Amino acid sequence: MPILKVDECSLYYTVKGKGIPIIFIHPPVLTSINFIYQAEELSRYFQVITFDIRGHGRSPFSIKPVTYPLIVEDINKLMNHLDIEKAFLCGYSAGASILLEFLLSTSKRRALGGIMISGMSEVSDWRLINRIRLAKNLAKIGALPALAWSISKSNSDTEELFKMMLLEAKKGDVRNIWQYYDYTLDYKSSDQLEKINMPISLIYGDKDKPFFRYAQQLNCKLPQNELTLVKGIKHQVPTKSASELNKVIYQFIEKHSSIRGE
Repeated sequence: MPILKVDECSLYYTVKGKGIPIIFIHPPVLTSINFIYQAEELSRYFQVITFDIRGHGRSPFSIKPVTYPLIVEDINKLMNHLDIEKAFLCGYSAGASILLEFLLSTSKRRALGGIMISGMSEVSDWRLINRIRLAKNLAKIGALPALAWSISKSNSDTEELFKMMLLEAKKGDVRNIWQYYDYTLDYKSSDQLEKINMPISLIYGDKDKPFFRYAQQLNCKLPQNELTLVKGIKHQVPTKSASELNKVIYQFIEKHSSIRGE
C-alpha cells in the first residue's frame, strides 16, 4: 500500500498509468475511490494520481487541522515524492475549491491547468450552507456511519461501488472530516478568480440546479475557462457520468498540453 509520510501523519495514494500527470482531489467523507472510473479509463493515456486527504479513508488522523493550505502543501509533497514537476489538477465539489487554492498560492507554477467538477469558489446559497452545516454537525457528534452511508449512496452508480465507497469512507476520522467541512463553509476566493491565468475546465451536471450560480460565477470571472454541462446528471458527475467526464478531461488535457508543448 503506497504511503507517504508527511509531518506526524501519512498519506495513502495511488498511481496508475504513464504520461502527463493528473492529480485528483476528493471532497469531505469520500476518498480516492470516488475517482475509480477516472483511474481505470484515463490511465490508458495519462498518469492518474489519487490520494486520501488526511483523516479520510486510508490516511490516518492528522494532529494538524485539515485546511485547504495544508492540503495544498500535501499535494506539493506528493508531487515531490513522485518526482513530478508539473501536473493537471482535478477537484470534485469541495475538492475543486482546493484546486483554486492551489492556483492562487505559490504552488501555481506547478500546475498545467485545472479541472473543476461541480465546483465553487465559495459557499453562498442557503441550501448548500445548510447541507454542509448538517454534515459538519453529524461529523462533530461522531455519526460517521450515517454520513458515510448517505454520501456513498448518492455518489455510487452500482451496489458494488456503493459497498467499496462506504467501506473506505467509514475508515475516516470525524475530527479531520469536521475540519474539512468547517473550512469549506468559510472559504472564499471569488474576488481573486481574475488572478488565475491558467486554463480551467468547468464541468457540471445540467440537472445540478443549485450549482448553476457557481458555474456562472466561475465562467464569468476566470480568464481562461471552458464550461461543459453534462446531460441528465446532477452533482455526482465522476461516478454517474464517468464516460462523458473522462472524454471531456481527455480532450481538455490533449488540447492544453499540446499548446504548452508538453
